[in-house]
Amino acid sequence: MIGLDVLAVGYLVRDADGELLEAHSTSTLIRTGDSSIVVDTSSRFMRPALKSSFRDLGVYPKDVDTVVLTHSHQDHTGNLDLFPNAEVYVQAGGDDLGADVNVIEGDMQLCSGVRLVRTPGHTPDSMSVFVEADRAYVVAGDAVPTEDNYRKMVPPRICADREAAMESINSIANFADIIVPGHGFPFMTR
Repeated sequence: MIGLDVLAVGYLVRDADGELLEAHSTSTLIRTGDSSIVVDTSSRFMRPALKSSFRDLGVYPKDVDTVVLTHSHQDHTGNLDLFPNAEVYVQAGGDDLGADVNVIEGDMQLCSGVRLVRTPGHTPDSMSVFVEADRAYVVAGDAVPTEDNYRKMVPPRICADREAAMESINSIANFADIIVPGHGFPFMTR
């Protein structure tokens, strides 16, 4: 059985004009029978929350064998150093994160029930993690940054390609019962 736990709930802070002041991504742990997978490591500011969640779950960051970065922005990659034994996966087209990173192009089956799916729009290198567990989950990163983006069916404010972003949101909506957004609490889609 595959289990998901949110390690840290991300959030955005905007000024009165909607300009982004602060961003911290949601970080999620997916446990399969064989793997411990972290999706997004969040920002340095969220490090205490990550450590506390690992302690509460009885999991050690050194035991995480896989990290998936939904894209290469710092608010999603800030705690990568917490996972020294993990294989790291990113989609092609983002910032160079070093030689020890597996760069993929397109979709990839990571393990049984866990698939990496290219969901561009916010950035060219955006991807989401589609999980078949007790329900269909998508850990969306900033393909769906907030629940409002999904409910209003609008692309992220920071967006490289609005048309691709809407295609990605629709792809996620067609699969997911529950979405874990890039910045916020998980929510039900139906």
